[in-house]
Amino acid sequence: MQIPNQQTSAEGTQERALWELEKKSNSTILDQLQGLVPQRGRPTKSTQTPVALSHVRTVASALLLATTPTNVTARVQDIMAKTARYVSLKPTPDTVHYILTHFKGLWNVINNIPFLRDAIMGYVLTCKTELPDVKILAEKLLLRRKFIPDPQRTSLMFAFFAQHFTHQFFKTDMKKGAAFTRAKNHGVDLSHIYGEELERQHKLRLFRDGKLRYQVLDGEVYPPMVSEVQVDMHYPPHVPESHRFAVGHEAFGLVPGLLMYATLWLREHNRVCDILKKEHPDWDDERLFQTTRLILIGETIKIVIEDYVQHLSGYHFKLKFDPEILFNQRFQYQNRISSEFNTLYHWHPLMPEDFHIQDEVYSYSQFLFNTTMLTDYGISNLVESFTNQVAGRVAGGRNVGRAVLMVAMKSLENSRQMRFQSLNAYRKRFNMKPYVSFEDLTGEQEMSAELEELYGDVEAVELYTGLLVEKPRPNSIFGETMVEMGAPYSLKGLLGNPICSPEYWKPSTFGGRVGFNIVNTASLQKLVCDNVKGPCPIASFHVPDVKDSVQGTINASTAHSRQNEVNPTVLLKERSSEL
Repeated sequence: MQIPNQQTSAEGTQERALWELEKKSNSTILDQLQGLVPQRGRPTKSTQTPVALSHVRTVASALLLATTPTNVTARVQDIMAKTARYVSLKPTPDTVHYILTHFKGLWNVINNIPFLRDAIMGYVLTCKTELPDVKILAEKLLLRRKFIPDPQRTSLMFAFFAQHFTHQFFKTDMKKGAAFTRAKNHGVDLSHIYGEELERQHKLRLFRDGKLRYQVLDGEVYPPMVSEVQVDMHYPPHVPESHRFAVGHEAFGLVPGLLMYATLWLREHNRVCDILKKEHPDWDDERLFQTTRLILIGETIKIVIEDYVQHLSGYHFKLKFDPEILFNQRFQYQNRISSEFNTLYHWHPLMPEDFHIQDEVYSYSQFLFNTTMLTDYGISNLVESFTNQVAGRVAGGRNVGRAVLMVAMKSLENSRQMRFQSLNAYRKRFNMKPYVSFEDLTGEQEMSAELEELYGDVEAVELYTGLLVEKPRPNSIFGETMVEMGAPYSLKGLLGNPICSPEYWKPSTFGGRVGFNIVNTASLQKLVCDNVKGPCPIASFHVPDVKDSVQGTINASTAHSRQNEVNPTVLLKERSSEL
């Protein structure tokens, strides 16, 4: 730095003061400050209270800056602002206290330079958190370069079950905002099958023998059409009225996988009604309907624990759905869905680049709202196809398909709007060690460097970003944080259901031993086999035989989802950021 020219103005005085400060500080104060943190993102070995290097650099930049006399204050504030973009969290109270109560000589100098004191005070009062741009973040760290299959061999049968099952309680109210829910319940109530509102439920009911309304096509039962029952469903204009199925959730016409599960549960409901009617011929429609609903709730919980969670866990130990295990424990039979659990469950990396149905391959534009696939292929063929197609790995980064990238971006925006804490903050809360560096988080160097460029400090990494870029456990679909956060939320929500309490977990709740036995013998395979005609296909959340390549013909017929008429990302955005 050159010795400043003599000036008579206040600006000259400021310029000389900065030069004098740098001359005095280079060998003492700066060394002391930087000595506290050897490297950004690495833990300090100092026994003193650690100070985030980004904050050290902010102070050092303000104190050691030399510039032209006309813009000293502006340049100080500019450097502080640029430094701040790398810090998404405020310094801890201990850090602030340490800086303010040490380096007395430094603060004496600052206190006697009004413009510098004002600049720092202005920064303190106006500093705002500046997180990475969502689009840039998504493009660099979340967007798929090449499809990464799940090493646990999770199937699309699992992916669509997850989507179908969770939307009975994940119902963000888009009109009120991300922090609000439209759900009337916070657990398994099967409102995605029967409808959230009583009016919708009544429109879907047959009001005879406890059954739901249905139609028979080619000798098999399917949901009724919207034109018949007059319930609201979200279909784009190009889907003809004759192909608009009506089910419990208004958005389940989106993909054939959701309609497949809606059809299976419709058939199961009516099948159980027939069993109860035979067992209790004197029961009226209402009692048959309500008891069947309780049985299906029990079936769902058993399938989720013993098939769904069992698959995700990768355990050799067999999980068991037995509410009586908790009867002697202090346990609260109610549940509350948190917004973090909703965000955590956005597993869109599961979705492949295309969909293989028997010998044909469908793109997203051909697959979305293609309701004719339900009847053209039939439930058996869809189950077989989805069971045999592998889903994507969720953790590890860069595996969100372009078609659903918008949903991931919306998840980030919503989490910021709700002011979620950082990934490390949640890890501490769930008794996990916080990550000490970006490489510690990702387990590799390339993405960790990108993360450092975007966030600056590993403590600043957001929850959703962290969950998707976190290094997966060996041969696993998820990283540690997803499992250790998600498992308590999930199991509490399932076993906290009222039917699992000592008051209700008994045969009489389910119409006697016959109904209780339906619950206790439920499985994904049984659900399918009891509700399809002919040979029962293998139904599994685990792909039994992963093929390296699928020889198929790209489907030339776009049915009712023509590319020039439907943009999948636009439709997804319009309907639900959760789907």
